[in-house]
Amino acid sequence: MRFDLTDLRLFLHVAEAGSITAGAERAALALASASARIRGMEAAAGTALLQRGRRGVAPTPAGEAVLHHARLVLQQMERMRGELGDYARGLKGHVRILGNTAAVTEFLPEPLAEWLAAHPRIDIDLEERPSHVIVEAVAAGLADLGIVADMAGGGAAELERIPFRIDRLVLAVPRGHPLAARRRIAFAEVLDEDFVGLSPGSALQDHLARHAARAGRPLTLRVRLGGFDSVCRMVEQGVGLAVVPETAARRCRRSMAIRTVPLSDPWALRRLSICVRSLDALPAHARRLVEHLAKDSSRP
Repeated sequence: MRFDLTDLRLFLHVAEAGSITAGAERAALALASASARIRGMEAAAGTALLQRGRRGVAPTPAGEAVLHHARLVLQQMERMRGELGDYARGLKGHVRILGNTAAVTEFLPEPLAEWLAAHPRIDIDLEERPSHVIVEAVAAGLADLGIVADMAGGGAAELERIPFRIDRLVLAVPRGHPLAARRRIAFAEVLDEDFVGLSPGSALQDHLARHAARAGRPLTLRVRLGGFDSVCRMVEQGVGLAVVPETAARRCRRSMAIRTVPLSDPWALRRLSICVRSLDALPAHARRLVEHLAKDSSRP
């Protein structure tokens, strides 16, 4: 039985995407070539590796075994590339990072830009996910590292945790709004107000929706936008209130007529952490990235 690295990488992409078509696209292969490779793998294994259905594909028990070993082999390849360092001419390292909304939009862009500029042969795949999904993905080996709030979610006990940043959520209101004079406020107190929110799929917006549901009232969202600057601009115009990270609110307050009110809810103060399965097992370049991200952990 012989599977090459292209086979293993393709199978990993197909399993993660739940689709041979999407997996082929991620692996930069033509669909016909990808399908032929999958069939060849199954012929070599002597058993089906994927269960095919109307909604896509999923690994069979044998496929799960291949998936496990594919991750190990590809991770070892990444480690080798990192260890070779300057000798690895032409080889490019890759780090997959999952982060919650605040991490992806507020805290990661600057340190990642610094690190990428200093490491031109390393690529980063950064995606936004809710913290509990990130924990599960890192524990399953689907990402090299994650940035999560308070290590929520199943699988957290299996992961190593490195402090990253403090994320405070605040209520953004228009200047002159009656609530602007409040020193602190509970989220439940403002759920009768109209809100401006983030686009569907935003980890932070899903987080807020869950807390509103626990309080017994849904959020009334008048409009959903793709970034905190756009959200705060709508707040400035009186469209609605918004819950945003304090860092974003502080930045927007310099050019917009908004005020911020700290939320008194315990969940509004979140400690962001870098989580990994094993720091020692990461490829060298991924370990260096974690060290770079963690060096300013005391910064708000």
